[in-house]
Amino acid sequence: MNKRSIATVSLSGVLDEKLRAIAAAGFDAVEIFENDLLSFGAGPRDIAKLCKDLNLEICAFQPFRDFEGMPEPQRTRNFARAMRKFDLMQELGTDLLLICSNVSPAALGGIDRAADDFRELGEHAAKRGLRVGYEALAWGRHVNDYRDAWEIVRRADHPAIGVILDSFHALAPGFPTRAMASIPGDKIFLVQLADAPKLELDILSWSRHFRSFPGQGDLPVGDFMKAVAATGYAGPLSLEIFNDQFRAGSAAQTAIDGLRSLILLEDQLAPDWPKFAGEPLAPKAKSRGTGFIEFAVNETKAGELARLFSQLGFRKSGKHRSKAVERWSQGKVELVINCETDGFAHSHYVTHGPGVCAIALDVDDAGLAMQRAETLKARTFYQPVGPGELEIPAIHGVGGSLLYFLDQAGKNWDTDFEPVVSDAGADALLAVDHIAQSMPYDEMLSWLLFYTGILDLKRLPQMEIADPRGLVQSQAIINADQSLRFVLNGSSANRTLPARFISEFFGSGVQHVAFACQDIFAAVAAMRRRGADFLDIPDNYYDDIEAKYDLAPELMAQLRANHILYDREGDSEFFQVYTHIFDERFFFEIVERRNYQGFGAANAGIRLAAQAREVRPSSMPRV
Repeated sequence: MNKRSIATVSLSGVLDEKLRAIAAAGFDAVEIFENDLLSFGAGPRDIAKLCKDLNLEICAFQPFRDFEGMPEPQRTRNFARAMRKFDLMQELGTDLLLICSNVSPAALGGIDRAADDFRELGEHAAKRGLRVGYEALAWGRHVNDYRDAWEIVRRADHPAIGVILDSFHALAPGFPTRAMASIPGDKIFLVQLADAPKLELDILSWSRHFRSFPGQGDLPVGDFMKAVAATGYAGPLSLEIFNDQFRAGSAAQTAIDGLRSLILLEDQLAPDWPKFAGEPLAPKAKSRGTGFIEFAVNETKAGELARLFSQLGFRKSGKHRSKAVERWSQGKVELVINCETDGFAHSHYVTHGPGVCAIALDVDDAGLAMQRAETLKARTFYQPVGPGELEIPAIHGVGGSLLYFLDQAGKNWDTDFEPVVSDAGADALLAVDHIAQSMPYDEMLSWLLFYTGILDLKRLPQMEIADPRGLVQSQAIINADQSLRFVLNGSSANRTLPARFISEFFGSGVQHVAFACQDIFAAVAAMRRRGADFLDIPDNYYDDIEAKYDLAPELMAQLRANHILYDREGDSEFFQVYTHIFDERFFFEIVERRNYQGFGAANAGIRLAAQAREVRPSSMPRV
């Protein structure tokens, strides 16, 4: 298996913090970024000792800039600089120096001139048992293509000089990867990996601010790796990520995300190139929707939430045999109200206030799901269970909440409940349509990788939603039959509704749950008869809908009267209505889909504005 490595520039913090996070995540090696070393208080020998204690190999020191093709006296000075770096490398205990292609205005062109410089430098490196790798920057002054970098290395013809391949510098400019097959594997000294979303930016800004881990962006990193594999390369696979979100986030979490991305990439490549495979990764369990959603509240809020559930047509179907926990049911939807004064739910309530503390997912094989999650570094959750109670496998999810896995063997979770007989009217709500989770914007890529890595979910294009107080980024992920849908919402503006939720909920979590129905007008009418009330939508919205779609007057009247929002894509239609926000924390949505695949993005700004009008001014976060 190729060693897994990451460059220290990818993480936040000072050098020793980065190294400890990298080691704790499970990496084998690290690239020491020069600025991290220069700004650190300890010397190279101390860093070398720390890495040895952490069982981390230093696979490279980088970058050495503006070396090749310089006129005198800069050329002589560059060689003197390189000798100093060689001294430093020997103290660090690494044998590889990364030199990136020259961007200096003073640089002279010419492949042979550059090759001569590297041949001479190779002689100096070889005398010390060191190596030099040359990397083409996509914005290099004379060399910006890995094929030109390889030609320079080939002409230098020195065993201490090799090429470094970087997926971003090859894929972002759109260079073909098939030419890599002509490079001998032993002349590739390092392979660096980065993904990125497709953006209309100059390539330098794109690289410096928006790189991401493999699987978080849109570049064909898998194709790049297949080309590398064809060369016979057997060295480290190293992540080199420049990303403002990562540099502002948790070093520990970023390191875990990085290792998770490499494990997933190795798994993707394993069928054709077994040598890339690490620990066997269990296949993804097939998801089949939501098993139950658990709400943690106190005794007072439990009564208020139960009243809201009842208004929405849920019936109390079970009472826990030994705990202050109730089960509420409708269609395939199972909700749990937990007001215990002990255990995980209570801890979640104390930390976050009223809200969703756990989601149970229905999968075809819970053991398989847990095995995959643990290999991908998810945190397993254990809690003592009482006599006769079912122990359900679980991992920690968004905001410290739990993600349970239920399969057929675990469907008897409801045996913990004594049945409660209630008047069973017709079920208007059929199933959970989607679950929306709000989080800081800089966590979105992390949770995207978490969900799509562990579960059989694919991402849809990211949307940008206008909140009255800023922009919200929204990322939907769904399974094949759309029985399971998550929507991840994040905002860098600190007064948007998702940001307010995070502030008042003290962290990320479920901000709303949407339920699917077959006839939204009948469902809402029944809910109103039971005392439910819904978010007020302004008449201006309906005037626009009427002009835009030329709907029948009877339908328009029903939409207005019931505060139901409407969207259409071709022949597909979507209807949605929202409850008021419960205790300034979360809310519910009722939807009807008529062959409609989206989430009503056109209406999101209207909903956010309507909710903003209901927010108490005193509850808004200060700026």
